[in-house]
Amino acid sequence: MIERQCLPNRRIAETFGFEVAGLAYVCTFSRYSNGRVGEVFISNHKNNSSADVNARDAAIATSIALQHGADVETIRKALCRDSRGQPSGPLGAALDIIADGGDVP
Repeated sequence: MIERQCLPNRRIAETFGFEVAGLAYVCTFSRYSNGRVGEVFISNHKNNSSADVNARDAAIATSIALQHGADVETIRKALCRDSRGQPSGPLGAALDIIADGGDVP
């Protein structure tokens, strides 16, 4: 197992809002000094709802994977998508936006 690569305590973070299936989400993410994404936080507008808890849990698990060497592209390609290739959930949508340079559709 690769040792966890922690981010600095003080770091730049980027935040954006987006929508999936009519629900509003906010994503904040940070990068390592080399530009690689190191953590992702996602929350839903309905605090502690199932959508919020599932989005936050998925982002936490993704952050742990990223800090142990996984890359965003591998995770993106593993997530559920519809027949048009669009992400089915908030984590996939957020990672697509991050990978596209922050351009919110």
